[in-house]
Amino acid sequence: MRRILPLIFLISWVISSCSSSRNLVYFDDLATGNDYRERLATIPSIQIQSGDLLEIIVSSVNPETNILFNSGIILPPGTPPNNTTATPRLNEGYLVDKEGFINFPGLGKINLAGLSREQATEKMTAEISKVVRSPVVNLRLVNFKITVIGEVKTPSTFAVNAEKLNVLEALGMAGDLTEYARRDNVLIIRESNGERVATRLNLNSKQVFNSPYFYLQQNDVVYVEPYNNIKVAQSEPANRYIPIWAAAISALAFSFITFVR
Repeated sequence: MRRILPLIFLISWVISSCSSSRNLVYFDDLATGNDYRERLATIPSIQIQSGDLLEIIVSSVNPETNILFNSGIILPPGTPPNNTTATPRLNEGYLVDKEGFINFPGLGKINLAGLSREQATEKMTAEISKVVRSPVVNLRLVNFKITVIGEVKTPSTFAVNAEKLNVLEALGMAGDLTEYARRDNVLIIRESNGERVATRLNLNSKQVFNSPYFYLQQNDVVYVEPYNNIKVAQSEPANRYIPIWAAAISALAFSFITFVR
């Protein structure tokens, strides 16, 4: 009897320990019960790059030029700006070509690649001021999108209306990570200035806040890796019954002890 009982408890403990341990806690190194304070790092500005679509809206005291810049229609010769034919634009906005230029009506090609939204607005205001008095220019990126794939609940490509988006917000848009997702090895793939860069983030650590990849850029891909590179469907049937087996053995052991007494 005394030999059987320890064996039963040993078997129960072994079975309950068979499932692989997974750290499912974000920022596990933050001290519990203490406030965490850290000065925010400078958030990198989104830079305009080839393939971007820009919405550029111009307001001025001249209705004709407003129509020209904002609608891309062809004006009769002699209409301000003088002797200028507007170039039709895409419905979604002005496309930045592979060399970094947009083709703006009345002004021709303007290079905006590598500029932030604020810098591009200043440059467009300066260029438009050459033909229009005191223009007000509003510029924004209209095709900011990110893709989240892997061990998330709703993988997809998401359009982003805000000018900044961090990796936690992106994962929230995808329904958060599944229980089989590796939080310590989230891959960020980024294409910029003719280069493709990949880096990994550890969401178990607070150090992720200091990563230059914590804030995403347009067209970034976030890939969440599963544990042991296996699909959830392959691992779930074997693991989900382990707690049940352990509980059943423990109950039988307790009943046996009670009966003997």
